[in-house]
Amino acid sequence: MVSLEPGWQFASDNTAGICPEAWAALAAANHGSEPSYGADSWTARACELLRAWFEHEEAQVYFVFNGTAANALALAALCRSYQSIVCHESSHLHTDECGAPEFFSHGAKLLLAPGAHGKLDPAGIMAAIGQRRDLHFPPPRAVSLSQTTEWGTVYRPHEIRALSAFARAQGLAVHMDGARFANALAALAGQEISAADLSWRAGVDVLSLGGTKNGLNTTEAVVFFDAGIARDFEYRVKQAGQLASKMRFQSCQWVGVLEDGAWLRAAAHANAMARRLAGALAHVPGVRLCRPPEANAVFIELAPAHAQAVANLGWHFHLMGAAGYRLMCSWATTEEQIEGLADDLRRTCPAA
Repeated sequence: MVSLEPGWQFASDNTAGICPEAWAALAAANHGSEPSYGADSWTARACELLRAWFEHEEAQVYFVFNGTAANALALAALCRSYQSIVCHESSHLHTDECGAPEFFSHGAKLLLAPGAHGKLDPAGIMAAIGQRRDLHFPPPRAVSLSQTTEWGTVYRPHEIRALSAFARAQGLAVHMDGARFANALAALAGQEISAADLSWRAGVDVLSLGGTKNGLNTTEAVVFFDAGIARDFEYRVKQAGQLASKMRFQSCQWVGVLEDGAWLRAAAHANAMARRLAGALAHVPGVRLCRPPEANAVFIELAPAHAQAVANLGWHFHLMGAAGYRLMCSWATTEEQIEGLADDLRRTCPAA
């Protein structure tokens, strides 16, 4: 049963439970015995489905427990310890990974770049990599994009192509932190844009594909579109403590959501709820939308006292610096929850 009481519903899409399709797949996988460490039939099927989804028969797919490991290990495969990685100054990679990219790459430095609305642009990347080119500064090796961004914005294929072309010209590989890749793809539905168009066809070398934020549990996928970069990656996964012995319980969830399209339906629902939430809050005194939602995040401006008042009623959400207060929707968000939050924001408005 979905709770209608104030709580953690809008704090993050991580706070939602496991979606029904993934839960059913876990139950189905929990029969009999299967080979360990990814040699099982569920893992083979999940890899097959992801290759088909990305229209890339040669893609190399690995499963890990969380997004931090997916990002850090993917970047470690791209970079040597004395090199550097360009990312946006507000990126999750910089603000929320506790130094994991540097740790797993044995020292590769993050170079921070500016960019409007949480997006990188060629000028910002050049500013980051053009600081110095002498022996005493870590030479740039990769660019990491967040899809969606920490500001809830979505990179379009032409933007990724332009950034990838610029990166290639500078000798840089391209990584995508796709924690909410499904939400970005769902946001572009109707424009005949495929998962391939939003990744390798646009120049992405390796993608950290998020599962947790879209209804799965303890499973993320690292998808290499260049098999050469993936060489020996399984050893990185093992050494990092990310190789599941009963991997079928990671991979079966991907089978459950990919076989009948539930993966994109869940993301589309989260996006639709964000639009509904933005519409509901647009008429609440004391609340100002920072920008129209592009995926499943809504950002608002709110007086600190107003935010505290609604927090005192039990609602949880986060202030994301200059981006504003962030409200996240998920596969499980309901219209009743949205109405409940909007009502409490009205009731606690300082002008009320």
